[in-house]
Amino acid sequence: MTDWRAVGIGFLVMVVLSVIGLTIPGLGQLTAGLVGGFVAGYLAGGGLLSGAWHGLLAGALGGILAGLLLAIVVGLAGWALGPVGGAISAVAGAGVLFVAVAIAFLMALESAIVGAIGGLLNP
Repeated sequence: MTDWRAVGIGFLVMVVLSVIGLTIPGLGQLTAGLVGGFVAGYLAGGGLLSGAWHGLLAGALGGILAGLLLAIVVGLAGWALGPVGGAISAVAGAGVLFVAVAIAFLMALESAIVGAIGGLLNP
């Protein structure tokens, strides 16, 4: 079962460290992803797989939300062209969402790795 509290806290840690990382050289976005994934995995506990899953979700959450917003915009934009344009843009929006989610999970692999470590440290 997914512990959404752990995912949310890990995601918020990533957001805060990403904002700080913009102003402090050397901290950067990778550090934010690593720390946030570790926090999500540690808070969720449950071992290696649970920590990896929660770290992956925390790392991918921002990309998933951005992809969902973009898919909605693409889907609604087609309705300006009429019903046929709306149907076509709905399919295009679904494609945009699929690609965005795939990329978000791919980019969150480092969060999953450290989330697994966090899950191991909190059985």
